[in-house]
Order: sequence, then C-alpha cells, then structure tokens
Amino acid sequence: MAKLRTGLRTGLQAETALPTTPPETPQAARLASLEGIRCLAALAILLYHAQLYFTEYGYTPQPTGLVNNLQRLASANSQLTPNLLLQILATPVWFGFQWVDVFVLISGFELVLSLKGRPLRLGEFYRRRFLRILLPFWTVTWFSYPLLWLLGWMTDSYRPNLWHVFAGASFPLLYQYDAQLLLPTSGPWWFMPLIFSLVLLFPLLWWLLQRWGACNLLLVSLAITLTYRAVAIYGFGGHPTYISLANETGAGWSPFLSLLAKLSTFVCGMVAAQMYLRTGNLKPGVDGWRSSKMLKFGLICYGLGFCCQFSRWGWIVADLLLPLGLTACSLVLLGWLERFAWLRQSMIRLGAHSYSYFLIHNFVVDRTIHLLVGSNLPLYLAMLPIMVVEALLFSILADYTTPLIQQVVSSGWRYLDLKLVASRRPQQV
Repeated sequence: MAKLRTGLRTGLQAETALPTTPPETPQAARLASLEGIRCLAALAILLYHAQLYFTEYGYTPQPTGLVNNLQRLASANSQLTPNLLLQILATPVWFGFQWVDVFVLISGFELVLSLKGRPLRLGEFYRRRFLRILLPFWTVTWFSYPLLWLLGWMTDSYRPNLWHVFAGASFPLLYQYDAQLLLPTSGPWWFMPLIFSLVLLFPLLWWLLQRWGACNLLLVSLAITLTYRAVAIYGFGGHPTYISLANETGAGWSPFLSLLAKLSTFVCGMVAAQMYLRTGNLKPGVDGWRSSKMLKFGLICYGLGFCCQFSRWGWIVADLLLPLGLTACSLVLLGWLERFAWLRQSMIRLGAHSYSYFLIHNFVVDRTIHLLVGSNLPLYLAMLPIMVVEALLFSILADYTTPLIQQVVSSGWRYLDLKLVASRRPQQV
C-alpha cells in the first residue's frame, strides 16, 4: 500500500512525454470542434426534453426489439402531428438523450486537455475543476429557486419543496449518488453527482494511463464497465436512465447513474485527448483519419448502438457505441464547418456557455410548456425557437454573473476572517 501511494504521488507529479503545445495549431482552431460538439449536445437535450414534456412522454425506447420500437415511434409521431415533414424532423429528437453520454466522453477529453502537458498537481487540479463545476451550478440554483417560487405562487403551479431547495443549493455538501436530492428540482441534474465523481477519479485514471498505456487502460475500463452493466441489468434489475418500463421492478435506473456504468466512455475521451496532444490535430484529414473513414466508423458505431438499445442484452454496450458514433460523425461535420471563420468563432463562443445552458434549459422548457403551451401544437412550434434562445440568454447571464458572485463571496469571507482574527483575545499564558 505504501508503494502504491508513493507511485501514485510520483506518477502524478512526473513530467509526461506529451508536448505542451500541439505543433503549429492555433488555440481557436484546436477547440472549435470540441465546443461545437458541446453546442450540438446541449441543443439536442433541450429539444428532447421539450418534445417529451409536450407529448407527456409519448415515446421512450423499450426492450421489445427494433421493429416494435419503430412501430411505436411511428405511432407517437402521428399523434404528435399529422404533418409528414414534422414527423420526420421529430424522429431524431426522441433520441436526444443519447447526447448525455457524449458529454461524458467530452469531459474525459477536456480534463486531459486542461493539463496542457504539465504535471498533474492534485490540489490545484481539484481546486480549478471543482470551482468550474460548482460555481456555475450554484449561480443557477440560487437564482432559479426564487424564480420557481415566484412563478409557482403567481400561477398556482409547482414550487420546489424547501428540503430539496436546501439540498440542491448546498450540493455537494449533501451528496446522494442517485441524485434524488436534485431530481425534484430539475430532472437533468442527476448528471451532477456523476460528473463530480468522474473528476474525483480522474487523477488516478491519468496516472494509470501513463503507467499502463492507452490500450491496456481501455481494455481494463471496458471490462469493468461491461461487467458492471451486465450485473446492473441481470443482477440488480436496473435499466438505462432513458428507458420507461411499465410495472417497474428491481433497482430502476439508479445503477446506471454510477460512474462504473460510464467509465469506459470517459476513458475513451481521455485516450482521444492524449492522441490529439501528440498529433496536434482533432480534425479528420492528413494527420488523422480521413473524413470518409471517420464517418464510416461513426455510422457503424451509431447504427449498432441504436439497434442495441432496444434489447436488454444490448443495454450492456449501447451507451458506449452511441457516443462514439455521434462524436465521430459530429467531428466530420464540424471539421467541414470550421473552414468558415465566422462559424468557427461562433462554435467557440457558444460552446463556452454549454454547461450553464445544460443546467438552465429544463427550467425554461418545463415552465414554458406547462404554463403557456399546453397541448397546442402550433404554439409549441412557435415557442420552440424562443425556448432555445431564452435558455441561451439565461446561460450567458449566469456565466457573466458567476465571477461577480465569486468575487462578492470571496471579499465577504476575507472581511469576516480579518475581523474575527483581529477581535480574538490574546491567549492567557
């Protein structure tokens, strides 16, 4: 045990063989595709929740096979709208939940990228990452709860329970892994304990990546994830978070909220980032896969994952294949869009607000649909772009407000600290 601790400490502080800066690759160009994927993921999740709420969960995948699910999907689309074009546009929205695992993969990529080739120092790493996660979250929660109460009081509608307000505002002081403390306020916030846990585990995974190599770490993490997911399904009676089962028994979706269920996806992101730092190229092309190969890889992964999600045995691998497919296909598309300077800059600027967008979007969608839209399809279609833009405006406001709140809290703490230190009586000898 002492040797393990010494090795971990030494490995985390050792210089790696990675170059500190990818050769001749501008910062904006390097990050545009990454930020663009964030934008796509955040938008897809908003549209997914909007369609679910409007149709009162008209369709969710079931473990009844591909044909049965396609039939149920067609029925849900026909009930949503008689317009064939709108039905075609609505079909991919039912599967917007798949982009949550893209966020997991991107998180692994971003954490490696944030090191910039420098040695990982635990204290500094945890300080920066926890502030990056918690400060925007606290900004959103502290502003959202009063607004929810005001809207609930004015419209005689939902108002969060005081216990859940306190629990959400004080996360992670109150930490419940299945996120039941956060769900009553905002359903997508189940993601918070997961991403928090992945950040906690990252230094160990980073050390193992340097010690074992990418291939070995991938194989071990894959074996852990697949074994755990099989036990979660057939041992615990669990199911993925996006599945809705009638007469549900067993552990429900809780086993699939664990970091063990997403570990291999997170490690895939880390390995991809290490490869990127060595080649300096995130886009398909001369230094990496050509667009045709990456697109083919993405379509195969996504097609297999899409079919697997409709069976219990397929749940074991679906959540690994789907984000790989979506990310690969997105890189091809965004790599082409990056050629236009204004699009590249737009992806970078909008992607910077994707985290706050994710935190806020459910409030905008839920209150808009329940208080204004109801079951009015024309009004829903008219309000949908407004909800997209409104969530973006709130996220920008939150991101600009967060540093101010941090400064006020820090100043208040320093003032209190100095006052208490100055007022302390000298100790009697």
